[in-house]
Amino acid sequence: QLVQSGGGLVQPGGSLRLSCAASGSAFSSYVVAWFRQAPGKEREFVASATSWSNGPTKYTDSVRGRFTISRDNTENMVYLQMNSLSPEDTAVYYCAADKNLRMSDSGRPGAYDYWGQGAQVTVSS
Repeated sequence: QLVQSGGGLVQPGGSLRLSCAASGSAFSSYVVAWFRQAPGKEREFVASATSWSNGPTKYTDSVRGRFTISRDNTENMVYLQMNSLSPEDTAVYYCAADKNLRMSDSGRPGAYDYWGQGAQVTVSS
């Protein structure tokens, strides 16, 4: 089970951090990711991280250099630090996790069995 926290309203240029708490054992075996979905659009890949802490990460081009995905396997937590936010980042953000997933497949929503409940991020002045 994945439980998200964070999100909210922020002005353009501001920062937010999303958190995702995982329950159960063997969290360190799971690839984790963040996706987002804006109104009227399909769910979009944002970032993913391999199963071990400080391992390889992957980002969609529009967030690279502004967002950072990280994980703490000792606390079963995943984070998404979002900086330099713009109105185009407004969406519902979801964390996701799956076991035995290759990083090359980590951008596909259908590759994940476990999802958080979603958190609204609104960037507006």
